[in-house]
Amino acid sequence: MTQPEALSVAVVGAGVFGRHHARVYDELRRMGEKVRVAAVVDLDRARASALASDFGAQAFSTVSEMLTGTKVQAASVVVPTVHHLGVASGLMQAGVDVLVEKPVATKLEEADELIRLAKSSGRIAQVGHLERFNPAVRATIPLITRPMFFEVHRLSMFSPRALDVDVVLDLMIHDLDIVLSFVDSPVKEIRAVGLPILSGKVDIANVRMEFESGCVANFTASRVSTERVRKLRFFQPKQYVSVDYSRQDVLVFTVDMASTAPAPEVRTGVFSTDELKSAVGRGGPLPSQIQMTKPAVTQEEPLMAELRSFLRAVRERSRPVVTLEEGRTALGVALEILKSIGEHNRHAKLGSPAGAG
Repeated sequence: MTQPEALSVAVVGAGVFGRHHARVYDELRRMGEKVRVAAVVDLDRARASALASDFGAQAFSTVSEMLTGTKVQAASVVVPTVHHLGVASGLMQAGVDVLVEKPVATKLEEADELIRLAKSSGRIAQVGHLERFNPAVRATIPLITRPMFFEVHRLSMFSPRALDVDVVLDLMIHDLDIVLSFVDSPVKEIRAVGLPILSGKVDIANVRMEFESGCVANFTASRVSTERVRKLRFFQPKQYVSVDYSRQDVLVFTVDMASTAPAPEVRTGVFSTDELKSAVGRGGPLPSQIQMTKPAVTQEEPLMAELRSFLRAVRERSRPVVTLEEGRTALGVALEILKSIGEHNRHAKLGSPAGAG
């Protein structure tokens, strides 16, 4: 059998994320994946050259220069969001498949244009919603029955990286994409508040979202926290599921109504693991009606899983795990959140941060 040729890939954008993409592509190569980093593109030629030299790739200042200087089959678009449309459209029109980092664009019209171009050019186009590939998220999908309440926290310490977008498009959009995929129901209502703290854009935001299904989700995202938190928790009939993105683990608490033991006192809200363990007897065992399980999770770097999935879609010409359409849906909800933040701030006479509608 003829062995497939190595896919030549480009990394467009040699910043922090671009370096990670190049590193993981090369790690996949060393693990036996038929891929090689052929080109690195960045307006800062010196930065492109420095990264390219690590992987034996060519360095270019622009996509058009790269397209005339070498041949690539696929590319990671890891540039500021405002440039996604221009970079990705040039690549797709030249016959290159693309993975576009999240958020897919800054405006719905830009996302629509990317969708149109992908269809007209026959290109594979995937959106880099990284948490879809988190092993803990993947282990949670089979557990989903009818989620009715979510509590999600994504907190980070301040960094000058990604200040071209607000915290909703920078951080919260990860969780919006996950919850939208878990609930699979149209959004009915959004109420949100957000404030600029250390930048001119929204740096901390809290959102209450209700779906047509009756599910309610609360999101908190901050890039001015003193700690790093990545947690998603949800309730569904007779079950509570806690997902820790960073630790890549899942805890499941299931109520067994067939038990003959007296039912424990029930309260509303979000329980921590310690709270559930101490629900009876202040530190005693869980009530017999509540069974705690920990699904098996195979640890893996999400970016490696994401890029492996992208390369498979390119080779097989198959549907990406995260399509442009799904990226557009998450973007649409994020923009509605920013609009709600703007309305709230005007009502509270706080003024509207940059980017809030």
